[in-house]
Amino acid sequence: MVNSHLEVRENQNTKNGVTAKTLSTFTVGDPYEYAYGLNNYHESESIPGANPRGCIHPQKALVNLFPDRLSTAPFTISRKEQKQTYFSRTLPSTSTRQYTEWKPRSKLPNLKLSDLQFKPIPYIFPPQDINEQDDFITGLKVLAGVGDPAMRKGLAYYVYSAGLSMPDNQAFTSSDGDLLIVAQQGSLDIMTEMGPMRVRPSEIAVIPRGIRFHVSLVEGPIRGFALETFIGHFELPELGPIGSSGLANARDFQIPQLQPYKPGPDTEIINKYCGELFSTTMKGSVFNVVGWHGSTFPFKYDLGKYCTMGAISYDHADPCIWTVFTVKSDVEGIPAVDVLAIPPRWVVHEDTFRPPSFHRNVASEFIAIIKGSLDGKNDASGLSSININLTAHGPTRAEYETGISEDQKPVRISNDNMLVMFESSYVLGIPDWATGGKTVAIGDRYSEYEPAQV
Repeated sequence: MVNSHLEVRENQNTKNGVTAKTLSTFTVGDPYEYAYGLNNYHESESIPGANPRGCIHPQKALVNLFPDRLSTAPFTISRKEQKQTYFSRTLPSTSTRQYTEWKPRSKLPNLKLSDLQFKPIPYIFPPQDINEQDDFITGLKVLAGVGDPAMRKGLAYYVYSAGLSMPDNQAFTSSDGDLLIVAQQGSLDIMTEMGPMRVRPSEIAVIPRGIRFHVSLVEGPIRGFALETFIGHFELPELGPIGSSGLANARDFQIPQLQPYKPGPDTEIINKYCGELFSTTMKGSVFNVVGWHGSTFPFKYDLGKYCTMGAISYDHADPCIWTVFTVKSDVEGIPAVDVLAIPPRWVVHEDTFRPPSFHRNVASEFIAIIKGSLDGKNDASGLSSININLTAHGPTRAEYETGISEDQKPVRISNDNMLVMFESSYVLGIPDWATGGKTVAIGDRYSEYEPAQV
């Protein structure tokens, strides 16, 4: 039976007595405070006056705090694209020993884009098995990628799974790119230099390059996906004729705020640098920030708040109409990658073949199922698939027959689904580990259809 109205479920986030509307349901609340609004200049301080007023570099900071700075964009880039943040810290970021190659307690994850297979083969990847002895770093694996972080070109897709929190006195950072995290199973508490975030299934988070963070488990094992872009930053797409609002609205993005500073033991910092992992030790806690202000910061977003657009009369809108983020390439008008949301939605277009059509796309399409199914029957949560550029894909014979014969009434689809899609202009390679085991190559469909009689 089709619902006659769009069901809106309540988020557990309530601020000043007002509960946000969202399609997401969460098993745990979010205890942290946030600022709101992407593309703003934000600030936070845990000690009043920690951020200097009227200047950036006073001769002497409050209570002998150390001024520090993180730049993730060139100084001379346009003002709207400038990305930098100033910190007031109890110790400067130089309070570290020399970097050495990291030697973990268990296994060393391979995050290099080497030994990739470049073949015109579509794949389905089963949900990643969770090793209870892994934490976020050791449970991170490259699933697809291309390019060279040293040249600031390309990207990488990852799967992660973990049964352990990172050690308390450990932090992770990537010098290679901005990292987008898609929570699929289990919630993550991510402590960053700017403050904590809780990221739950159906939420995504972005941590810009250079920012140090720690991942703790909230409610048991975690699993999910990640996208690291070596070029540019994750930006909201231009809305054009859509107007001033819609898709992912800037006001719904949450930026962490500082908590009271607590001194801690020396911190091991793991730095991903050109795909290699290096470690150093910082004196005291790496989370020693008591004030910050700037335009580069972590943030999170609830995909249940996404305002979906689509065709409401006939024909299909291209999937780019579902873009949450875009990352610019060096070529005007061609994104390096778009991040799309595929949430519950109404399908109303008439006299139209409604299933996705047969297609050879110049872009590579990666789909990850946060929750739900592909066929409306079997749970496929955690499953993902990839169609490399210009590999043919489309409906099965059964889906085709349904599409040409169905009674085309308005119907709400994917009621219990949430999917994300990464659509990249790059040709992507797949590592050896991902093409073995239970991975399925979508192969011979030669006999599925018979020629039309014309």
